Amino acid sequence: MHVALLSGEYPPQLGGVGDYTDQLAQALAAQGVRVSIITGITGITGAPAAPRAPVNGATGPVWRVQSGWGWQSWREVLAAVAAFAPDVLHIQYQTGAYGMHPAINLLPRRLHALPYVLPVCVTCHDLLEPYLCPKAHWLGMRQWVTRRLVQDATAVLATNPADAARLRPLRPAPASPPAIIPIGSNIAVAPPPAYQRDQWRAQWGIAAHTPVIAYFGLASPAKGIDTLLDAVPLIPNAALLIIGGAPDPQHPAFAPQLQARLQALQAGGRQIITTGHVAPAEVSAHLLAADVVALPFAAGASFRSGSLLAALAHGLPIVTTHPSPAPPPDCPEAAFPRLIDGQNVMLVAPHDSAALAAALRRVLRDSALRAQLSHAAQQLAAHFTWPQIAAQHQALYARLCG
Repeated sequence: MHVALLSGEYPPQLGGVGDYTDQLAQALAAQGVRVSIITGITGITGAPAAPRAPVNGATGPVWRVQSGWGWQSWREVLAAVAAFAPDVLHIQYQTGAYGMHPAINLLPRRLHALPYVLPVCVTCHDLLEPYLCPKAHWLGMRQWVTRRLVQDATAVLATNPADAARLRPLRPAPASPPAIIPIGSNIAVAPPPAYQRDQWRAQWGIAAHTPVIAYFGLASPAKGIDTLLDAVPLIPNAALLIIGGAPDPQHPAFAPQLQARLQALQAGGRQIITTGHVAPAEVSAHLLAADVVALPFAAGASFRSGSLLAALAHGLPIVTTHPSPAPPPDCPEAAFPRLIDGQNVMLVAPHDSAALAAALRRVLRDSALRAQLSHAAQQLAAHFTWPQIAAQHQALYARLCG
């Protein structure tokens, strides 16, 4: 079996979907699947000069599309497909990773014109509509290109029940309904050798008795970091550890505002540590050094979030926001794991800094609650392991190839 994974971002570019694609490629390769990567060059230094010169990556050849993700990208993608000759092309779809351009949405339809059958699988990591022109929304064009992607693909995957429910009306019979294959943590529980928690905290100037609240991910309003900064003054004596915290490229104006707020909190005597981009082993060490993780997603928690999956994998008590409503008991997704307030996480309303602060204070003060949430997080994480995820993908690819 040979699969080509097409992703708008891929390491060393920063991005959750790129990290996911890398982890999926490694897990598939470990199970004997040949993997090729088709991706872009944004943010890459030393990219190959010729578009028809794939380079070797950790799991197989990597072809970097150099034209951007507009209509010109079709020529390079078709050249990559011809060079790799995969059994399945698997598109990792996140609108922002392709520059909000609709070319990727119409790529499956273009591939139908090939002189041979190439099954095209699409994983929808989000359902944001691409940008066409200011009036495109009112003309229904943005909805149309999104619908075309979902209908023209041979198979469509969602990473969580809420997205599957939104995709189902876009994919009517006789097409197969959207399947759910979850994502896994993009950060393994693997701190540096000889890791010692107390020593790791001490190197950041964190006293042994100081509780540590961790935040992991891009510094984005969508991830609720502004709500967390509003909550920090309401939690006495706690340090805030921002792991990563790179500016969100989709919200460039937010970065200077965030920096000003961080400086104001530090000037007021709050201990705030921002690591910047660090290697996965260091991310793991930072997570293990925390007492609780705060992930106040503005749109509600979802299992599509790599930062949530990383916190679960590290067995950390988590305070996050209420997810989308659970599916009714008679839906196929009803058996999918759920976030349950007070059992495996603590849940608060989005944008509610007072409730977020109260939940964090409760977790930090109650050692029994922290132990319960930690154990439950590890149990929940067992549903999202990469070997399981790779095996589910293999089964899907086999069905697509007949």
